[in-house]
Amino acid sequence: MTSSAATGTSATFADRHIGPDADGLRRILDLLDQSDLDALESAAVPATIRTGRPLELPEPASEVQALAELRGLAARNRPMVQMIGLGYHDTITPGVIKRNVLENPAWYTAYTPYQPEISQGRLEALLNFQTAVADLTGLDIANASMLDEGTAAAEAMTLIKRTARAKSNRFVVDADTLPQTLAVVRTRAEPIGIEVVVADLSAGVEALPVGDFFGLLLSYPGASGAVRDHRELIEAAHQREAKVAVATDLLALTLLTPPGEIGADVAVGSAQRFGVPLGFGGPHAGFIAVRADIQRQLPGRLVGVSHDAHGTTAFRLALQTREQHIRREKATSNICTAQVLLAVMASMYAVYHGPDGLRRITERIRTDALVLAALLEQGGVTVEHALFFDTVRAIVPGRAREVVAAARDRGINLWADGEDAVQISVSESTTGAHLTAVVEAFGVAAGLSSGEAATASLPGWAARTSEYLTHPVFHAHRSETAMLRYLRRLSDMDLALDRSMIPLGSCTMKLNATTEMEAVTWPEFAGIHPFAPVEDAAGYLDLIEQLSAWLCEITGYAAVSLQPNAGSQGELAGLLAIRAYHRSRGEQDRTVCLIPASAHGTNAASAVMAGMKVVVVKTATTGDIDMADLRAKIDQHAAQLAAIMVTYPSTHGVYEDTITELAELVHAAGGQVYVDGANLNALVGVARPGVFGGDVSHLNLHKTFCIPHGGGGPGVGPVAVAAHLAPFLPNHPLAPAAGPDTGIGAIAAAPWGSASILPISWAYVRMMGAAGLRRATLTAVAAANYIARRLDEHYPVLYTGAGGFVAHECILDLRPITSATGVTVDDVAKRLADYGFHAPTMSFPVAGTLMVEPTESEDLAEIDRFCDAMIAIKAEIDRVGAGDWPATDNPLRGAPHTAASLVEDWPHPYSRAEAVFPAGVSAAHKYFPPVGRIDGAFGDRNLVCSCPAPEAYA
Repeated sequence: MTSSAATGTSATFADRHIGPDADGLRRILDLLDQSDLDALESAAVPATIRTGRPLELPEPASEVQALAELRGLAARNRPMVQMIGLGYHDTITPGVIKRNVLENPAWYTAYTPYQPEISQGRLEALLNFQTAVADLTGLDIANASMLDEGTAAAEAMTLIKRTARAKSNRFVVDADTLPQTLAVVRTRAEPIGIEVVVADLSAGVEALPVGDFFGLLLSYPGASGAVRDHRELIEAAHQREAKVAVATDLLALTLLTPPGEIGADVAVGSAQRFGVPLGFGGPHAGFIAVRADIQRQLPGRLVGVSHDAHGTTAFRLALQTREQHIRREKATSNICTAQVLLAVMASMYAVYHGPDGLRRITERIRTDALVLAALLEQGGVTVEHALFFDTVRAIVPGRAREVVAAARDRGINLWADGEDAVQISVSESTTGAHLTAVVEAFGVAAGLSSGEAATASLPGWAARTSEYLTHPVFHAHRSETAMLRYLRRLSDMDLALDRSMIPLGSCTMKLNATTEMEAVTWPEFAGIHPFAPVEDAAGYLDLIEQLSAWLCEITGYAAVSLQPNAGSQGELAGLLAIRAYHRSRGEQDRTVCLIPASAHGTNAASAVMAGMKVVVVKTATTGDIDMADLRAKIDQHAAQLAAIMVTYPSTHGVYEDTITELAELVHAAGGQVYVDGANLNALVGVARPGVFGGDVSHLNLHKTFCIPHGGGGPGVGPVAVAAHLAPFLPNHPLAPAAGPDTGIGAIAAAPWGSASILPISWAYVRMMGAAGLRRATLTAVAAANYIARRLDEHYPVLYTGAGGFVAHECILDLRPITSATGVTVDDVAKRLADYGFHAPTMSFPVAGTLMVEPTESEDLAEIDRFCDAMIAIKAEIDRVGAGDWPATDNPLRGAPHTAASLVEDWPHPYSRAEAVFPAGVSAAHKYFPPVGRIDGAFGDRNLVCSCPAPEAYA
């Protein structure tokens, strides 16, 4: 286990990725009384689950070799001029945003802003996103982003179901809806008993179906490009006590009357064309906006405006954030994440261009589309719609494939809708040469005059007259200098992984290596349309096949789908596969899902969304699953048992030695075992869930496999299954190669989900190899046990497994401290910011505790710095307990301390130095939180979720 770095040879990638060097590891193992990592594995990991053989993976590549192989894969992709449309468009990412957001670890290594005092920069950026979406859609409030447009539409459907007066189970969808959106809506509707009715509403109100329906989804513009007047349809739906969602395009809304002004209750869509590359389908920030009367039903994350202890304006996540942990099976959505990094990019695109710049882009797009239509019509080609924004639908009976092939010969991808229609979507990247080439592909002579086409005005009902993006933030950063400094100012407010360790239990905040990140912005990966011919994505598909095979080997499963674009969606896909499997065997009554009381809240929410009934299994005093209660619940529900969802190692950070017995009991009763992959970083190379009893798992590539969290997204949550469940993996209507014919339908809008970030995980596995992955796992376990041993006398470790070992994380019990002194987990979490640390996970899975996960990437010096900070904080707590400081006024209760607070009157019984330079904190490396402790209750009572007036920032 001696690293090559320690022997003087050239360091491998594993040596760079894994924090402790040979001496550091030796010191860690000495504290644990273990001779080496092999001995630690034998002591901590139950023999019944250990793999017993090396993983069969390629020999590890060097960083140079891995990049060369990625270059080879990228070369097999064929970037084209993408004029397919269907919700995905070529866009231009401003260089200042690409370099200083997408490629900047200050932005991409940040975690979800659950500690708002050290997340003010990205919270402000998300507030800008919410403001832009609300302004452009003409609705009252928007959330901090959705996973994609299809997911946003599905969430709109269930939101409307909860809030509409109509009691029907029918949801009407206009036939002119993006096919991938319709597919995701159908996948989500069927398990919860919603009937999706597709109707051609081009004829207007008369085309609405007879009978009741609770909601209506319209598209504006439509999938065909048509822009129709939906006002009468919306009014008719409202008269029938239904609510209306409108899928729309943010750029188009700089010209078109916004959905909120034509009566829509909800607007959904994608912000992809706000500067986010195509990336073979993702990741992109979806959006959802609603009227004020249903704002408290809005799914996902919502940034709100509050104030801190000094009265300064401050931002925080508001309302139902993490509602899954509170409401569990009663949660209204299983989505506990967002697409933060992509929403930040989109918001900065709006900041960079401002309202005038966006309108100029939009007008140029519409002008080009009008010119194209006029040229085609002059050449004898029928253009189907008189009113459109960016998409021209040309009717060419029997010639659609021929035209598309001719365009491909000219380097341009168009969309053939059957044999008779071709759609051409114009983007901000479109040039006159592109238009000429398209016209030639139709067999029309180039050089015809476009006549009056470019000046065609919108009809009165369609033309936007209201203002948008009026807040100064969208006007203040026109120069690149100003934009660069704005991005820097925001990132300086935040505490991300590029500054210090983020010891969040269950979240696995490990190194996101630069080499892993490098390929994400290569044009050969960034410029591929998800619905381009598969031969254009040959390199992508090879990469996906290789990564899928490696993940199957690592987990012991037979097949994997990379389509789910978040862990929550992987959970849902796995449960739907189980449901479909039972139904294929005529066992429709198997609907009970057993879930331990300690499980992550999304487990219960996902089970309900999959049409299952949640039955909770008790947790024993040891933190393990209560096996007696499990047997009783299995006996009680044997005939209806569909599955059990179990996290392994447990949510309490322990390798439970009953996992194989649990699997045997559930299988004997006819159920399936879902092993939540949230804690897979404690298993890779050591144990394989598909071998020790699992039938299905979702894997968090943004945890175990190094895709950065990005401040709360993007993520990838692949679902891996045993062979008997493989026929029920997700598929996609526009990409047969994306899944089996018998699959459960589309889970995400794009066939391969967030494909553009898969090179990150590919590079990680390729460079680590089997031995490196196993070493990483055991080093993470060693680091967690080291922290547990160092801190146990100060903060008792709540749960341990056999031999007193934890897995890759440990839970520190602060409840006795709180009882004795009044100091809470919140106080300790906020005080850690003064020491320059992000807090561990608070009060999950046990209220009043902190869950710590160091990962394998932190070196011993950083681990010791964290332990020293926690020990110093315990000394401060002891002073509170001794009466040196009052329980209501001490460095913990006053934390975090801002620089501004030092120049104010100082009424506290502790000194300024004790406040901001506690033990071990150097002035040279001091991080000052930009705001003090935030009043969350005030923000929820006085909900403001768009940019406040400029004076509020003063």
